[in-house]
Amino acid sequence: MKAGLKEANVVTAAPGEERSPALALVNTRRLTAGGEVDDLAEPRAAAGWLSLAAPLGADDLRRVTDLRAAVRELLAAVAEDREPAADAVETVNAAARADAAAPQLAWPRREWRSTRPGTVDEALAALARDAIDVVTGDLAPLVRPCEAHGCVRFFFREHARRRWCSTTCGDRVRAARHQRLVVERRETPSG
Repeated sequence: MKAGLKEANVVTAAPGEERSPALALVNTRRLTAGGEVDDLAEPRAAAGWLSLAAPLGADDLRRVTDLRAAVRELLAAVAEDREPAADAVETVNAAARADAAAPQLAWPRREWRSTRPGTVDEALAALARDAIDVVTGDLAPLVRPCEAHGCVRFFFREHARRRWCSTTCGDRVRAARHQRLVVERRETPSG
């Protein structure tokens, strides 16, 4: 789904993005040293991320960003062990209902096939269904926000010691900790 991203906006995928398109959707908005980056801000970029041929209209772009905000709320609620906002639940449920899909046998496995392939409805419904599977399934206990200051991304914590969404965030935290120690040593009188 990320085919339309510009090289400058490509970042290391957070653990779990390869398994959950909904997690990847939430992480299309992030903070960098240069400010906020939104991979879905432009209609053409959003369509590329969703693997759609034509740029999105303003209404469809709003639907995508509204779904992203709702899924972010669901992931935050799971990570914080609280109930999500009712409007986020309704947004995800509405998106999941937007496209009827039925299981089809594609030997030797089962696939979900859309009744409206290649549409925004299909893309949003697939993302919403994935979000529902994540927050109600085996992956829910693994959902974590990145602990790096200023990072807004989520990831699946599959290793007990993992606290950051990427090595970049981990390096930033370690560098800040080192800098604090250097400053503390300078300020502490020796002797």
